[in-house]
Amino acid sequence: MDREAIIGEFQVFLKDFLKARNLELIEVIHRYEGRDLFLRILVDKPEGGISLGECALLNRELGDILDEKNILEQRYILEVSSPGLDRPLKTEADFIRFLNKKAKFFLSEVINGKLEWDGVINKVNEGKVYVNTGEVILEIPLGKINKAKLII
Repeated sequence: MDREAIIGEFQVFLKDFLKARNLELIEVIHRYEGRDLFLRILVDKPEGGISLGECALLNRELGDILDEKNILEQRYILEVSSPGLDRPLKTEADFIRFLNKKAKFFLSEVINGKLEWDGVINKVNEGKVYVNTGEVILEIPLGKINKAKLII
């Protein structure tokens, strides 16, 4: 099974698994570091702030389920953690959740002459994020955002 199929299958399972525990999936990272395969799962509570103990418990539970379902047919290192204060923003719901917070945007296409912008998330509507940079209010389509993260 290729990387994208593994992540897709795992994300479908994870969303239901986490929702039943009032947790949300932020990101799944499937990456080789040297010869080791790492599967990193970033998880948070809808209201924010997941504890180290909760991450450890999830790590054990998910490890047991992964082994039982044999989703990964090779050795792997599983890490479940909080996304941290500078968490990635990916979905429209992420941007709505952090309205009036400052974020950094890395774009796939130039907008107003730049590929990177910092600003306050003003509004989210119909697949667009409106960002107040202090100089201008940018309208950034979600599809043009390669990466966005909160600024602490």
